[in-house]
Amino acid sequence: MIETTGELAVLRGRVAAWRREGLRVGFVPTMGNLHAGHHALLRLARCHADRIVASVFVNPTQFGPNEDFARYPRTPEADAAGLEAAGCDLLWLPSVETMYPFGVEATVQVRVPGVTSVLEGAHRPGHFDGVATVVARLFNQVLPDVAVFGRKDYQQLAVIRYLVRDLAFPVEIIAAPTLREPDGLAMSSRNQYLSAEERPLAAQLQRALQAMRAAIAAGTPRIQVEAEAAAALRGHGFDVDYVVVRRPDLNEPANGDGGARVALVAARLGRTRLIDNLEFDLG
Repeated sequence: MIETTGELAVLRGRVAAWRREGLRVGFVPTMGNLHAGHHALLRLARCHADRIVASVFVNPTQFGPNEDFARYPRTPEADAAGLEAAGCDLLWLPSVETMYPFGVEATVQVRVPGVTSVLEGAHRPGHFDGVATVVARLFNQVLPDVAVFGRKDYQQLAVIRYLVRDLAFPVEIIAAPTLREPDGLAMSSRNQYLSAEERPLAAQLQRALQAMRAAIAAGTPRIQVEAEAAAALRGHGFDVDYVVVRRPDLNEPANGDGGARVALVAARLGRTRLIDNLEFDLG
């Protein structure tokens, strides 16, 4: 049966005991309301570690003033059951007071420069400061050998890789493929906010990304590809924040450059903000 604790001393004691046995510790941080995509992260972590810790913590510092912190779904019983079935050994459930002992307003903050200023960072100021701050704290609490993050949050993954390298965290970062619904929609806790009418339309995000990949491969100028994709999504009722093609480091590619690319999109459908991406290679 899965062990659950909100006490830091218990968490550290368990991890220390595993280390004395020579076991490798894996970690999957989450904000709860877990679905099959999260469970896939656990299974991937199990391939790289002997014992798995998962955390559930809805982090207030990564939500903006007009975002959905208060209505973010909390499903602790279902989360614990799903984690146990997916092979989790220990569920870490810190309180806000445990995570931020001096209070959210007085907390030490971690800010990753550069990669946080574009795309999601430009549309959600302060979001990645909250992400970097809580991930640094979780790494210090859990002390994992390996941590797994999903590729759906592509820019978040880039931020965490920067954080780990710059602060010399002894943690191997594993990127997990995005798990999708049969129609291509990336699995997300926010999908449940979609109405019955909106849900079929949401799959247009992935179709737009695939069309962008095909157009780029055919030699269509990037600016034109981005503009046409944005227009197509607006035609389906989306309010588009951005739809772009970038290099893996999220910088704009130079004209004529080959190599790896990633198409990224963020758009609102009704009240629900969705993100997705598609990686591809131009050779």
